[in-house]
Amino acid sequence: MVLQSLAVPIIQAPMLGAQGEAMTLAVSKAGGMGSLAAASLSPAALAAAVAKLRSETDKPFGINLFILPPTQADTDAVRAAMARLAPWRERYGLPAQNIPNQWAEPFEPQFAALVEAAPPAASFTFGILTPEQVSALKARGTWVIGTATTVAEAKAWQAVGADAICAQGLEAGGHRGTFLKDIAASQIGTLSLLTTIREAVSLPVIAAGGITDGKAIAAALAMGAAAVQVGTAYLLADEATTSAPWREAIRQADDDATRLTRAFSGRYARGIENEFMRAMQPVADEIPAYPIQNALTQEMRAAAAKAGDAQALSLWAGQSVALAQPGPAAEITKRLWSEAQDALRMASSRWL
Repeated sequence: MVLQSLAVPIIQAPMLGAQGEAMTLAVSKAGGMGSLAAASLSPAALAAAVAKLRSETDKPFGINLFILPPTQADTDAVRAAMARLAPWRERYGLPAQNIPNQWAEPFEPQFAALVEAAPPAASFTFGILTPEQVSALKARGTWVIGTATTVAEAKAWQAVGADAICAQGLEAGGHRGTFLKDIAASQIGTLSLLTTIREAVSLPVIAAGGITDGKAIAAALAMGAAAVQVGTAYLLADEATTSAPWREAIRQADDDATRLTRAFSGRYARGIENEFMRAMQPVADEIPAYPIQNALTQEMRAAAAKAGDAQALSLWAGQSVALAQPGPAAEITKRLWSEAQDALRMASSRWL
């Protein structure tokens, strides 16, 4: 089992737009497991990334993909979304928008490249693989991690043959992995989700969401997590690709700064609240689903970052964002594990 080979039971969360290969390598070399967010990569780029990672470390690492069906775009809904974005594009000096030629990288070619590349581990979100797809990965020696936001989703992943479950609590930053029920029925806190999933499945469970310091890691491990997945704690890392205004928003965030929103991508995600999120809230139900809205706002977000304006950026972050600290990713990993060990020893000496 991949988790048993880790010196440090910390998995760096795949964070599309906030990290690349450098962070993946740094965390893996520090004893945890780095993950590469590969949903935006072409099949050729995905294969090249796995080859590069494998050439630079013999430690476990993971590749993450979004499970997306072929996109069916409603032309009227797309044009209405473009009209809502027009004032924001004007704000950053962008020309009138055209409908993109491609909404997202197609999943099936990505998956075929992933199977061929055979990374040590692969994680998936937004949906579920078929038993045949899971078997194809496992036949190549790839350990399969499925994301679940409910017990039902965890059971579904176990049924198709996954090796582990990533239990994504509502505190987690970035996109929600929900795929069976609606968002209202899938907002379960990390510790409750961890406990109930552990009772429901026989697979190892990775706790994710709101885990940004050593005490939270210790709590999850004490409750039976096989490992923890940490994302927000790495957002200020030297290797993070977070833009300057994103980093500044993190540094200024208070303890209730984040909200769930569909504004940027069309799928619920947690980030630091800003002007764009508030402006889109009244029309949240009219926003086209991922990946359409995501593609439509991409150029706007890039322009906002270039302008140094955090008010139209997707500032993905978890509820414990105020605890994020800067530094090399390897040192963050080591510090978190040292803090967790101290917390476990303190609890043991106090109560046992």
